[in-house]
Amino acid sequence: MLAACAHSSGAPATAIPEPGIAAAYLPLYGRMHLGLDSAVGAAVVIAPGIAVTNAHNENLLNQKSVLGVRRDYDLLFFRTNRQETPQTAEPVIGEAVTAYGQGADRELRVAHGTVRAIQTCTRCAAPAYFTFAGNAGPGFSGGPVLNAAGRLIGVTFGYKDEGRERVMYAYDMDRVRNELSALPKRGN
Repeated sequence: MLAACAHSSGAPATAIPEPGIAAAYLPLYGRMHLGLDSAVGAAVVIAPGIAVTNAHNENLLNQKSVLGVRRDYDLLFFRTNRQETPQTAEPVIGEAVTAYGQGADRELRVAHGTVRAIQTCTRCAAPAYFTFAGNAGPGFSGGPVLNAAGRLIGVTFGYKDEGRERVMYAYDMDRVRNELSALPKRGN
């Protein structure tokens, strides 16, 4: 079973050095379960005025901003005032990656890893997801995953500990764009 947000993981970071990602990164904070527990997550702008996070982060957003949810892929799209979108690329097995998320202390977190696998889908127009080894985890849900060139290659959605190694799961940007396109059109 994959896990999601709970407490801090990754290493503290002072800033995101990639300007396009820094401008597109959105920290998310909120309360869970009758206001007793705090929750953290992240989001990233993927088109002018549109950001993505995980559907399991829905409680961290103003419901009026939600454009739609793709529960089959744990993705939620919402309106934002941010207009700048980062450059994207496809994940490549063996490449170094960097993921960003939020700590329970509301501090920016960073994790470094390596792409392990890309899970294809025979009936899909885009890969289902990719995995990377890295010390990310709670608070990284919905956060950006970058390649070594600083391009956005995916959005984290969960993790699983396999022995002494943590495996992170992320949707690649083709999957994210496909799911945004599949949202039911809303009337104005």
